[in-house]
Amino acid sequence: MEDYNFYMEKALKLAERGEGKVNPNPKVGAIVVKNNKIIGEGYHKYFGGPHAEVYALREAGERAKGATIYVTLEPCSHYGKTPPCAESIVKMGISKAIIAMKDPNPLVEGRGIDILKQNGIEVVTGIMEKESKKLNEVFIKYITKKKPFVVLKTASTLDGKIATKTGESKWITGEEARYKVHQIRNDLSGIMVGIGTIVKDNPLLNTRIERGRSPKAIIVDSSLRIPLESKILETLNERTIYIATTKKHKNPSKKNALENLGAKVLEFEENEEGKVPLNELMQYLGSEGVDSILLEGGSTLNFSALKEGIVDKVMCFIAPKIMGGQDSKNMIGGNGVESLKDIFNLQNLKFEKIGQDILIEGYVY
Repeated sequence: MEDYNFYMEKALKLAERGEGKVNPNPKVGAIVVKNNKIIGEGYHKYFGGPHAEVYALREAGERAKGATIYVTLEPCSHYGKTPPCAESIVKMGISKAIIAMKDPNPLVEGRGIDILKQNGIEVVTGIMEKESKKLNEVFIKYITKKKPFVVLKTASTLDGKIATKTGESKWITGEEARYKVHQIRNDLSGIMVGIGTIVKDNPLLNTRIERGRSPKAIIVDSSLRIPLESKILETLNERTIYIATTKKHKNPSKKNALENLGAKVLEFEENEEGKVPLNELMQYLGSEGVDSILLEGGSTLNFSALKEGIVDKVMCFIAPKIMGGQDSKNMIGGNGVESLKDIFNLQNLKFEKIGQDILIEGYVY
């Protein structure tokens, strides 16, 4: 008897290789097994390319007849950029399909499994489902809500400080933690900061890892204060840059100059605080195909994002250092909550040591 978890774990490892390359598609791995031997394997390598099942079945060839296929996500049943994988599995004579999770995509939603069953294929679902959902948390949010999955990332001292009172912040965390952040940037579609970060740090917001790609940049700038000489605008030939502002900015010449450089200036009606309405911004970015965002603050934008409920996940990098001082910058600013019942709680916590720093990861609920 085959060990379902053994082979599914291998399929999930394959799926991970698509990280940062398949957005907004899901990361999927597939393995074909016969007589307890792997005869074919594959994963979704890039957006628009063949699905995992195609690679695995292609490698298995005629040996696929009577074999078992392990797939980390329900095989698709619709024609998109590629033909339906469920039909390919049937044609190749697979006798059994082990599936980690059903596809939340409304275009699939059980139809792939139905096709397999209708053609006499035995189907087992829910094998390492939790792990598969974790792997595709971005896809699940985006395909069901049409909004990006937002990760709020902070880097602070032990007492929650992200900068001195003079604004000095480089570097609080160590090299290993900073490299991890660049890996996260590479995996997600967008990176979002407030105008305060642009003015103070003049960052590039790029990805500095080998063969990495820089995410789309989103700058929240309610009054359109961004300097035209900002370094980030020099990267417009490499990626899309969105500048989210309000209609109150009254600076049409700056808007025209930014658009002439190639930036996309998005004007919104201001919210009750006179700022960019972040939920509306998320809706727009979702319509643009931005399925995930790394929010890198500063503190005012961090609080606004939590308050408006757009944050899905929090990643706090904490250095073993103490800064102190009531005028130094906290990782979460704004007015704060008035009551403990309004506090932002995290669940499914994970702790990881990265170099000398600690990463605390959790989901907002």
